Amino acid sequence: MMEEEINEQLLLLLKENIPDGEFAEKLSDYHLADVAAVYPELDEATRTKIERVLSPDELSDLYSYIENAEDYLGKMDRARAADIIESMDADDAVDVLDNLEEETRNELIGLMDNDAVEDINLIASYDESLVGSHMTTNFIVVGRDMTIKQAMKSMVEQAAENDNVSTVYVKDGGGTYCGAINLRDLIVAREGTPLDDIIMSSYPSVYADEEISDCIERLKDYGEDSIPVLDKNEAIIGVITAGDLVEAVDEALGEDYAKLAGLAAEEELNEPVKRSIIKRLPWLLVLLVLGLLVSMVVSVFEEVIAGLPFIVSFQSLILDMSGNVGTQSLAVTIRVLTDEDLKGRRTLKLLGKEVSVGFTNGLLLGVGSFVVIGGFLCISNAAGAAFMVSACIGAAMLIAMTISSLTGTLIPLFFKKIKIDPAVASGPLITTVNDLVAVVVYYGLAWLFILNVI
Repeated sequence: MMEEEINEQLLLLLKENIPDGEFAEKLSDYHLADVAAVYPELDEATRTKIERVLSPDELSDLYSYIENAEDYLGKMDRARAADIIESMDADDAVDVLDNLEEETRNELIGLMDNDAVEDINLIASYDESLVGSHMTTNFIVVGRDMTIKQAMKSMVEQAAENDNVSTVYVKDGGGTYCGAINLRDLIVAREGTPLDDIIMSSYPSVYADEEISDCIERLKDYGEDSIPVLDKNEAIIGVITAGDLVEAVDEALGEDYAKLAGLAAEEELNEPVKRSIIKRLPWLLVLLVLGLLVSMVVSVFEEVIAGLPFIVSFQSLILDMSGNVGTQSLAVTIRVLTDEDLKGRRTLKLLGKEVSVGFTNGLLLGVGSFVVIGGFLCISNAAGAAFMVSACIGAAMLIAMTISSLTGTLIPLFFKKIKIDPAVASGPLITTVNDLVAVVVYYGLAWLFILNVI
C-alpha cells in the first residue's frame, strides 16, 4: 500500500472505540514508524490509549521514530517517561534528553538505572561531528577464548537486552577488539570448532573520535548492518548501524545544502524566525561586502559607461552566465571531494576538465551571442559597430566563463587544503566572486576595443 493509504487506515483504526486488547492486536499489524507518522495528528485521549497498550520497549521504538519526541515525553509522568527513554538506544535517548529543559532532563536521568545513564553519558561526551555521537551501545560481544557453546549461551543471554544480533563481535582477554562473527556461522558451527575459525578478523571498524564526514564513504562501501566503534585502546564501545549511517549521511547532506545556499546551518520549518535570521545574516553580510566591491569596480569604468551607455543592457547577461558556470563547477568539485581525496594528477585532471568545459561552453555561447546580438543591434546601428559590440560581448562571455570554471574549482579545492569544509564555498559566494570577474572582463574589453573606436 501507498504511505497515504496506510496513514488513512491507521487514523481510522486509532479513532475506533474498541477494547484495549483488540486495539493492541490491530495496532500490531502496523510498523511503529507508520504510527509515528500520524502521531502528531492524534488527540490526547488516543495518544494515552496507545501508551497504555504498548510496552515500554515498544514505546521506546515508537518515540525513536517521532520528531520532537521530547514534546510528548516531557509532559508524561516522569517515571513512565524515564522507563521509555531508558529503553531507547542510547543515541536516540541522547537526542531526546538534549532537547528537554535542564530541570526535566536531570529529573529523568535521576530515575534511570546506572547502566543506561553511563551509556548516555558516553555518547553525549562526543561532539556531533564525531562517529561516537552516532553510535549505539546495542550490540553483542563474546570472548575470543570461549567455545562455540559458550559463545552461543553468552549471545542468547545478551539478546535479552540487545536486539542487534545479526553480527556478534569478539574481544580478547584484555578487551581488545578482535573481529566479528556472522550469527549464521555461529549457529551452524559444530561444537568442537575453534571460535577463531569463524571470526572475521578483517571485519571493518571505525574509531569513536573520527569525523563522521571522513569515514562516511568508507562505511557505505562495506554495506554491513552494523560496524563496530572502537576507543583509543582498540576496545569496542559501540556500533554504528545502517540506520545511524543513513541519518548521518542525511545530516551531512543537509549541512552541505545549507552551506551551498549561503546559510550558516540547516533550517527547519518550525524554527523560530529569530534563529533563522541569525543563521542567514552572517553570509549575507559577507556577500554585501563583496557586492559593494563589485559596485566599486563598476564605478571605475564610469568613462566606459558614459561613452557607451547601451552596453550596460548586456551586463546582466555576462554576469549571469559567469555565475552559472561557476556554480556548476563548484557543485561538481564538491561532489568529487565528497567521494575521494584528490591529490596530484587527479587534482590537475579535475582542473583541466572543468576549464575545458567552461572554455568550450563559453566559445559556443560566445559565438552564438556574437551572431544574435550583432544581428539585433544591426536594426538600429551600422553593421560594423553592431558586430564590434557583439564581438566584445562574445569575447567577454568566453573569458568570463572560462575563468569562472577555474574559480569554481579552485576555491573549494583551496578550502579543502586548509581544512575548511569546501561546501563553505557556497553558490552565492562563487556567484559574487564571478560577478567581479565578469565585470572586470566585460568593461575592460569594452574600454580597450570599443570606446576609442565607436
